[in-house]
Amino acid sequence: MTMNIQNQNTADFLEGLFSLANRRVLVTGASGGLGLHFARVAHAAGAKVVLAARRKDRIEAEAAKLGERAKAVVMDVTDVQSIRLAFDAIEADGVCDVIVNNAGLAKVAPALEVGPNDWDAVIDVNLRGAFWVAQEAARRLHALQKSGSIINIASILGKRVIPSVASYAASKAGLIHLTRVLAVEWARYGIRVNAIAPGYFETDMNAGFFASDAGQAMIKRIPQRRLGRLEELSGAFLLLASEAAGYMTGSIITVDGGHSVNSV
Repeated sequence: MTMNIQNQNTADFLEGLFSLANRRVLVTGASGGLGLHFARVAHAAGAKVVLAARRKDRIEAEAAKLGERAKAVVMDVTDVQSIRLAFDAIEADGVCDVIVNNAGLAKVAPALEVGPNDWDAVIDVNLRGAFWVAQEAARRLHALQKSGSIINIASILGKRVIPSVASYAASKAGLIHLTRVLAVEWARYGIRVNAIAPGYFETDMNAGFFASDAGQAMIKRIPQRRLGRLEELSGAFLLLASEAAGYMTGSIITVDGGHSVNSV
């Protein structure tokens, strides 16, 4: 009888530890792929969720599916004014205390063929945009003397490289180091900044590549010999978003099936 009570208490403790019931979560790039998955997981964990992206029709449709604890806001992370206006609209219902910097862009081309416009487009979304969103969120949290969690979605390509994605790899490497810098600066304000570095997960953006011979060859180099499933990012996300990671800041959690530690 005592054991059953202890088990129940442990179960209740763990459920509460990873709960987002009292959180308001903003996810950028939430119109599909990883961003939409994080929004759904946060909602399932009890959070109020704000889906942010440029494609208004997509995020409004997804917010409607999630229900009353979800809303959509148009945000272009490359435009500081758009970010500020989006945060103003969000705060009509309360501040967001979990920020998921997920908006991302990739351009594939040999380094000798990369043009200025393509380079700038990737850096503007993946690195500059993540910084402006984090800065705006932190300013508002600090003004209210409220703690929060910023989760940057990096990549294992910020730690190791493959050919033909110079701008993407550079942006994600920058994002990993930016995560550490902001963690140090904002820890005193109770704002934690961490990152998730996913390996290869099949999304609409890369499905065609992984169906190709080159994509299949890459999958064979992953120690687990498969792509990741989106739900396999949920644990890392819930850890960083919840009080379970209250003493974690500046950490980079890698979820890649062992790819980044594989032998050369």
